[in-house]
Parts: sequence; structure tokens; C-alpha cells
Amino acid sequence: MTQLSRRSFLHFATHGIGGAALASLLQSDGKLAAAPGEASDPPPHHAPKAKRVIHVCLCGALSQVDSFDYKPELPRLHGRSLQSSERPDVFFGQVGLLRQSDWAFRQRGQSGLWISDLFPEIGAVADELTIINSMVAETSNHTPATFQENTGFRLNGFPTLGAWLSYGLGNESENLPAFVVIPDPRGQPAGGSINWSNGFLPARHQGVMMRSQGTPIDDLFPARQLPAETDLATRDLIETLNRQHQMQRPGDDALAARIRSYELAARMQLAVPEVANLREESLATHALYGIDRPESADFGGACLLARRLLERGVRFVQMFSGGSFGNPRINWDGHENMRQNHGQEAARIDRPIAGLLRDLRSRGMLDDTLVLFTTEFGRTPFTQAASNVVGTGRDHNQYGFSVWLAGAGLKHGMTYGATDDVGWRSVEHVVNWYDFHATVLHLLGIDHEKLTFYHNGIRRRLTNVHGEILREILA
Repeated sequence: MTQLSRRSFLHFATHGIGGAALASLLQSDGKLAAAPGEASDPPPHHAPKAKRVIHVCLCGALSQVDSFDYKPELPRLHGRSLQSSERPDVFFGQVGLLRQSDWAFRQRGQSGLWISDLFPEIGAVADELTIINSMVAETSNHTPATFQENTGFRLNGFPTLGAWLSYGLGNESENLPAFVVIPDPRGQPAGGSINWSNGFLPARHQGVMMRSQGTPIDDLFPARQLPAETDLATRDLIETLNRQHQMQRPGDDALAARIRSYELAARMQLAVPEVANLREESLATHALYGIDRPESADFGGACLLARRLLERGVRFVQMFSGGSFGNPRINWDGHENMRQNHGQEAARIDRPIAGLLRDLRSRGMLDDTLVLFTTEFGRTPFTQAASNVVGTGRDHNQYGFSVWLAGAGLKHGMTYGATDDVGWRSVEHVVNWYDFHATVLHLLGIDHEKLTFYHNGIRRRLTNVHGEILREILA
């Protein structure tokens, strides 16, 4: 038998998730039941339209007036001042002149939705989209706005949408997590892993980060192959120590969640290599997702991995487009040059997202899958420059921006809500994140007022004390 040093053993036990997995679970051969949700009033509260979700988050703020919010007045007003008695409250305080879009808008599909040439491939599947052009946020600061996009609150410490779904609906797969996150390989979003946190929910509901390239999950396997007898002996010992430790600390949620994660990891050692093996897919599928193109290979792989995860029972997959902030910008934060910034970022995701929608539709999966496409806020129709200058970049705009949904339970090929004539403020059917989240939960069979968790004397929920279902967009 190969001997392990004390250092190797401790690293194996604490950092290698699979190192502490239970050997018996490797031999269960699918006999274990899927983990249920934990809500005191468990969903579904009504018949669900969707049973799984893919959420695409664009980090840095997509410009609505350059993508999905057509403003025919902007070309005529290009180079003029914003005609408003109200001084715009913008993040960097510079209110330049109005600027027309850098991309032409066209009507797409049988529905005739106006979508710009920034997203020609997504425009080709316009009839699948339900576009909301009247979103508002409560802040124009990236980090708290991203928190609110994901949790409903601007402060950290609250559960994310994926964690709430894991808590309420449970896990359909015994071999994979309920909530998987695929970050941008260039870096994590503002606030990092807080954006897939379980918050105050039981720790088992946090998102599990997985990559579409390279090693899918860190430390899932030991650093070196061990003989079978050494592996089994290690697992048996750690199982015994874990159970003894747990008996001495009843009610320790973090400890219980860690032990459960080790048990899940045992099954993931078999499931993850298979689901992450994109080479199993045909060349035609790779081309559909843009994996054969250097500019879209990364995100195309993420979209294809997301589809494969859903097929195997993962309930919520979240993908991030855009990483950390800095110079150069590797996200949608187009302060300096919109054409360069948005052109680069759109080329990475346009074909993959359109391919994902086409693939889900062809497989019959879009009938019970909900696809979300969101950004933390929008961008100003005027440029970030001196008051008498037409600049090339746009500042943050929390007062009006665009998101879209596709898939189960929605009216397709439609727009909902509107901003003013230049795309600055939402003026018709104003939608906040509480409304958006309430509608998503409704499509999944959840009453947003009933999915709660008692924390610090408050019956908490994703939508706080707000939220109206957007019934006009429901089929």
C-alpha cells in the first residue's frame, strides 16, 4: 500500500472535495433519491410552465439604445443637448450631447422586433424573445447593482435567485448540483462569488462554479492517482471522523452542508467528466454555438455546457459575460468607446446565445426551459463627455434599460414597456427587479410571497416586500 504523508493526507481531506466522498455512494448506481427542497411551504404553488433556467448575465451594463431599444429620434437629435428640466444624475457626472446608435436597427423575424446589428444572430431568432424595454435599477454602481440583479438586494449577504430555486424546488439530479455557475474565463463579476451565494439559506444551496474549458471543477480529484485500497481506506476514515464531528455539533449547518457536498462530489467524480466533455458533440453543433470561431469559442463552450447540464437535471445554470473591472475593460462597461467595447463583447456571445436558443428549440427543451438575458443597468443616450461634446462612450443609466426572456410560458416576439423618446427614462410599464424576479418564480410554479426563510426575526423572500407579476408577457 502506498503511504501518504501527513501533509498530503490533510490536503487531500480538506481541499480535494472528492477525497472526502463516501465510497458507498460511488457504488449506489443511481439508487439514491434526488434531494428535495427545504421550503416550509414547498413549491409548486401552481402548475409550472418552466422547470429549469439558464441565466445569462452581462456584466458592465449593456447599452439599450445600441441593442434592443430602438429610438428613431436619436439620429435626428444626434449632437444636441438633452432637453430636460432635470439634471441627469449620472455616475461620473459628465453629461455630453446626445449620440445616435453606432449600429443600425432593423425589424427582425415575423414579429418585426427592432434589434440592432450589434446582435445579428440573436436578431435572427427574434421571434423567440420577450423583450422588456422599461427596466429600472436602484443604483448605478456596478457591484450593488449586480447584487440586486441576482438577489433583489443591493447589499451582500442575501441568497441569489439560483439559491432560492435550489431551496424551494430541490435537486432533480443526484449526480450534479442544482445550481451551477459558469464564469467568464477572463475574470469574475463585480462582487465575485457573492453573486452565486446561498446567503442565509442553508449552505448546500450555494452555486457550484464550473468551467467549460480546462479543469471543470477545482480539487474534484486528488492531485495524483491513488491505489484503490488506499483511496477506500482514506474515505472510510474521513467518513468516520466527519460523523463523529457532526454528532458533537448538532445543528451545525455549515458542517452538515460540507459533508453533503463531499457525498455529492463522489457522484460528481463520475458525472462531471462526462457532462463537461464537449467533444462528444458533433462538429455541426460546435459550429452552431460558435465554438469553431476564435472570438466566440469561450462563450460558445459555456452555452453548450449549459445545455448539457440542463439535460442531466441541473435546475439553474448561470453564465457570466464579462469579468473584472480595470484597464483594459473585459466587460460591457463602455465609458470610453462604445463601438470598440460593445462590438468586442457582442462578438463573443451573439452566435452562442442564438445557437443555444435554436438548439433548445430543436430538442423540444425550450418548451419547459426559461432563458434570461439581463444586465445590471443600462447606459445613457448622451455621451460621457463635456456638455458641448459628442463623445464616443456612454455613462451608467439606472433609469431605463433592456432585458429579455425566452422559452416556457411567455408570449414570444413582443416588447413590453418603453423608455422616453431618447431611451433615458422608463415611462411605460416600469419594471423593477422585484417584478422581474416575481415573474420568473411564477413561471417556475412558485408564489414569490410564499417562498420564504425566517432569518434574524424577518420572514425573508427574494422579492423583499415588493413584486408584481408581469402578466402581460405571459402566454
